[in-house]
Parts: sequence; structure tokens; C-alpha cells
Amino acid sequence: MFELDIEREFSAAHCLEGYNGNCANKHGHNWTVQAFVRAEGLDDLGIALDFKSFKRELDSILGELDHKDLNKLPDFSQENPTSERLAQFIYTKLSERLKGGRVKVSKVRVCESRSSGASYFE
Repeated sequence: MFELDIEREFSAAHCLEGYNGNCANKHGHNWTVQAFVRAEGLDDLGIALDFKSFKRELDSILGELDHKDLNKLPDFSQENPTSERLAQFIYTKLSERLKGGRVKVSKVRVCESRSSGASYFE
């Protein structure tokens, strides 16, 4: 089994409605996203997934979030855009984009700071 990972960043604002504290106020983060995929085999060149393709797919998803008010996006209209939910959102979108290929998304980690993050995996 092979595992590949990439790390990307985006900036966005959010607030946690119903939270008892400062995070109830609109604030922003420079979010870091780590995406992991697994593959049982390699192609004839010895590659599980071209890193260029991997980055392009993740960047496309993050482009939907970058410099946005996450609370105003349709995907988060009924729930707070927490790190946990962002990790799940990105995992699901990336899985859809890589479906049918040699790899499967194994985990997505979203960090809102250098010391705080959440992961989603199935």
C-alpha cells in the first residue's frame, strides 16, 4: 500500500453561530489543508497519482473556499463551517473528483492554526 499527501493553504472567514465565546464573532484564518490518498499499486512509471493532478484537484476545491465568508456558502448554510466540517467537505469533494482512479482518499486534515486542526476519514 502506498500513501501520498500534499499540503495547501487558503484564507477565509467564518463564525460559529451559537458558540459561547469570541468565535461567535466573524474572524478569519489562514487554513492549512493536508490531503492523503492511498493506492495499492503503481502505474508503469512507478506513480500512484501524479502530484500535479493531485494538487490541481485539491486547489480547485479550495478555490471554492478561498477568500470567502464560509457561513454564506450554500454547503454551510445549515451548519457551522468548523474545522471538522471543512475536513469532511473537502474529503467528500476530493473523493468525488478522484473516483474511479487508482487511488482512494484516506484522510483530510484541516488546521485553523499551527497548533489546532481536525481530520476526517472513513
